Amino acid sequence: MKGLLITLEGPDGCGKSTQIAFLKEYFEKQGYSVVETRDPGGTAISEQIRSVILDTGNSAMQDMAELLLYAAARAQLVGEVIKPAIDAGKVVICDRFVDSSAVYQGIARDLGIDTVYNVNLYALQGIMPDITIFLDMPAAEGIKRKKEQHELDRMELESVEFHEKVAEGYRRLAREYEERIFRVDAMLSVEEIREIIRKKVGSMINLSDKL
Repeated sequence: MKGLLITLEGPDGCGKSTQIAFLKEYFEKQGYSVVETRDPGGTAISEQIRSVILDTGNSAMQDMAELLLYAAARAQLVGEVIKPAIDAGKVVICDRFVDSSAVYQGIARDLGIDTVYNVNLYALQGIMPDITIFLDMPAAEGIKRKKEQHELDRMELESVEFHEKVAEGYRRLAREYEERIFRVDAMLSVEEIREIIRKKVGSMINLSDKL
C-alpha cells in the first residue's frame, strides 16, 4: 500500500508546529505509522543546508541561490525520508514543502511560481502532497508571535511588506489549487483549528484507498 503525504503551510508564526503534533497523535491513534519531518531539514545534509539559508550573516544571498538551496535540501529530504516512507505505506507529515518556495521565492521574491516548480521538478521525484493544510494568518500577527518565541532568523527578519506578500501568496495558491490546499483560519483557537483539521483529514482517510 502506498502512503500519504500531508504538508502544513502558512506564514511564519501561524501555529504549524502545534497542529502537526495534534495531527501526528491523531494518525497514531488510528493505527498508522507516522513520520514527522520539516522542509528545509529532516536529514543531516538538509539541516546543514537549512543553517546556511537561515543564517542572518548571509544577507547577501542571491534570490536564485536561495531557491536552489531550498531545492537541494528538498531533494535530499524526498530521497532519504519522504519517498521511502510513502513507499512503505506510512503517513508523512511535513512542516512546509514546495509550496513554501512557490510563495517565498516565487511570489515574494518575484522569481515566478513556474520557475520554482520547474527548478523543483527533479527534487520532488514526482511526489506532491495529497493534502496541504494552509493556516491563514495576517503577516503582522505571525511575526509578532515569532518575536515572542525566539530571535528571528534571516527569513523572518524580512520586511513586513515581504511577509504580507507571503501571506497573500498563500491565499493565491489556495485559490489556484483548491482541490489540494485546504485553508484554515489560523486566528481561531488552537482547539477549533485542531477540530477542523481532524474532520477534514478524517473524511479524507475514509474516502481514500491509499492507506
